[in-house]
Amino acid sequence: MKAVTTIRGAAAPLLRDNIDTDLIIRIERISQLVRGQLGPYLFETLRYRDGGPESGERDDFVLNHPVFRHACILLGGKNFGCGSSREMAVWALEEAGIRCVIAPSFGDIFYSNCLQNGLLPVRIDADAVHRIGLAAADGSDIDVDLRKLEIRAPYLDTIRFTFDAAQQQALLDGLDEIDQTLRLTSSIERFRSADRDARSWAYLR
Repeated sequence: MKAVTTIRGAAAPLLRDNIDTDLIIRIERISQLVRGQLGPYLFETLRYRDGGPESGERDDFVLNHPVFRHACILLGGKNFGCGSSREMAVWALEEAGIRCVIAPSFGDIFYSNCLQNGLLPVRIDADAVHRIGLAAADGSDIDVDLRKLEIRAPYLDTIRFTFDAAQQQALLDGLDEIDQTLRLTSSIERFRSADRDARSWAYLR
């Protein structure tokens, strides 16, 4: 998993509440495609006219706007990523170049899936999200600094955000839960050895 430190780039405003995982990536796409093929179908029903990429883009969708076409930060509304638990929603965002989503709140499972895939989910209040959207409306870069827990945008005072300390360190180190467990291999082996001596009956085959 790629480590997360500071993410810098354009911040595309998609300020709708309750954007669910089916809107992020449709169920038929995840049944037909594999990881690495999902990016073109991100927000398919919003992004294209009808029938997918072949039908042409909608001019009014934010990620089709020239200044946000390569945005790496997405500004969302409340309850972003609600709905079903599909991890493929995070994969689709990543494959389309999104490395950070800033929103007032997230679906719980979507939030966890972000952490396991190195996509940074940042919670700040709706007013602050709106202010960032206005400040970066011309496509100017903003900085999301995970180490300092700060968002820096043009013409705005620094916006602070909170993050669980263990999750913060895991993202800074680029470690998912399996990687974090593997770091404890020596401690696990010491425990097993001591436990085998203390409770040998539990290890009988």
